[in-house]
Amino acid sequence: MGDDRKEPTGEVETALLDAELFIKYGSADRALKRLKTALEHNPRSIPLRERMREVAASHKHPEEAARHCLALASLYIERDDFDAAHDRLLEARQLDSRISIATGLDAIRRARHPELHAKPAQKIERLRLKPGVTFAGDLSVISVFDAIQAIENSRATGVLMLTSNLQAGRVLFNDGQIVGAESGKLAAHEAFRQIVEITGGAFDFQKSAESFPITIEAASNTNLILDSLRQVDEENA
Repeated sequence: MGDDRKEPTGEVETALLDAELFIKYGSADRALKRLKTALEHNPRSIPLRERMREVAASHKHPEEAARHCLALASLYIERDDFDAAHDRLLEARQLDSRISIATGLDAIRRARHPELHAKPAQKIERLRLKPGVTFAGDLSVISVFDAIQAIENSRATGVLMLTSNLQAGRVLFNDGQIVGAESGKLAAHEAFRQIVEITGGAFDFQKSAESFPITIEAASNTNLILDSLRQVDEENA
């Protein structure tokens, strides 16, 4: 996706040079203030956002750096640069573990599949919980990423079931961490790659008293999701 909007590069470059001087003389806060002033006039400038992210992260302002990461992810999605968007979302979560990146993940998926926007809104019915089910929802309203985030936050052990008209899948959790997945004849990472592509249908989560065997090992759920989305992109390229 091309972006024909021009940034006043002179103003941006001047601000970047000024910021470098402030940093050189040990004044990171003044550098951030100078960059922020320029950003107010050039809110879509990636170079300004990237430099603010770097300065904030390296000078103990992790929450501010995380906010810039989220803004950068949105800008990169608009430019169809999904690898850069993935990287910034992962960094945002590493900088501030309280941040939910589910919205950003769903935005990447929808940008890769614009046909999702063309579908008319469906009437949403209240889902009745089956016996033993902790929570359930409509995947057109709550994304699979939001569901995973909720399970991770609650550190729950159990099975997340996802069903749509085209496919079904199960994601297994031990203490909120994804440890396995199944989809048709596929298992583990291959199954999970299919599951992250499910955009419609319903889900429900059922807690388990027993832990599951580990067939997926990942540093975190976020790492696993981003790696899976990258692999899907590569397969579809």
